[in-house]
Amino acid sequence: MRRSSHFASLSQHYLFPEIDQRKHLFLGENPHAKVISLGIGDTTHPLPKEVAEGISKSALAMSHRDGYVGYGPSLGLQHLREAIAHKVYGDRFSFDEITISDGTKPDLARFALLTGGKQKVAIQDPAYPVYLETSQIIGQEILLLPATAENNFFPDWTSLKGPHILFLCYPNNPTGVSASREQLQNIVDHAKNEGMLILFDAAYASYITDPAIPRSIFELEGAKECAIEWGSFSKSAGFSGIRLGWCLIPKELTYSTGESILSDWKRLISTTFNGASYLSQAAGLEALSSPSYHKIIEDYLENAHLLKQALAEKNIATFGGIHAPFLWADFSPLSSWEAFDHLLSKHHLLTTPGSGFGQAGEGYLRLSALGTRPDILEAIHRLKSLKI
Repeated sequence: MRRSSHFASLSQHYLFPEIDQRKHLFLGENPHAKVISLGIGDTTHPLPKEVAEGISKSALAMSHRDGYVGYGPSLGLQHLREAIAHKVYGDRFSFDEITISDGTKPDLARFALLTGGKQKVAIQDPAYPVYLETSQIIGQEILLLPATAENNFFPDWTSLKGPHILFLCYPNNPTGVSASREQLQNIVDHAKNEGMLILFDAAYASYITDPAIPRSIFELEGAKECAIEWGSFSKSAGFSGIRLGWCLIPKELTYSTGESILSDWKRLISTTFNGASYLSQAAGLEALSSPSYHKIIEDYLENAHLLKQALAEKNIATFGGIHAPFLWADFSPLSSWEAFDHLLSKHHLLTTPGSGFGQAGEGYLRLSALGTRPDILEAIHRLKSLKI
């Protein structure tokens, strides 16, 4: 077997295992240090009680012959798809346009199989690594659009003429910035005119508190003809360890040659995926009906506000953290890894180097507000002695 030449274009290590390795090396040399994580965007709030009880009830039912289920439908349980269509999209879509997955990240990787290696893609720099690396693995032609303080971390997507696929994520990971209705409408209009396809990652939509900011790309006129959207339970309902998400492909969406993209997506899912866990889907149904996760999101946003205030007192410019659980903090002239090492070694704080998300992220750190309130308050206390 020959190694795919496309793997040679990947960095040696995926970002987050590299961070974990450095953390363990530090703890090996400093075994008594209490490291607080402001790094990987993993949730810390326990599951809402009604969600945990829903999982337990479904699991116990499977211990009886009458309640046991084996393989479920690969596209997802119909009643969960109906619930998402109703509660997330206000019945503007049929359940049949929604498929259930084990999360946005693996679903995006599966979608790469559908698009193939002869497409051109445009990706913001910095960006969530899976957009870039799945595109590299299948040999797609990639155009990176720098998102910097000079353009308010919002590239001029409408300047594009060649790419066939646009990766969009708003509220954004890693920068934490959101996009206005006008900005998104301009992208949709441009994509329609140029025959482009928008892949919209709405994983952080539930953190938007301003009703003027769209939570879904499908709030924009014409998006049904040029966009696909992914949603996730991970950051909204604490499902990062349970794994559950969805994909919405409108029936109106077609290839340039007129065939249905939704039809091919369902065929691909049926071939490559046996369906999300029955237990995780049962949990998803409970989460959609639970009021508890709204309070969880409020707590994380308050964490972000407190971190933003603390960094402002140290004259460190931060972006995002208003409609997203991430802050994008400028530690230049230090490099991202120099700032990472400084905060870890001197203040025992774990962060994420901005350069790990792309060249335009150099000098920045991404800080996650998804920790517990006591840990966030302790992190803020440590930041008071920060000297750069």
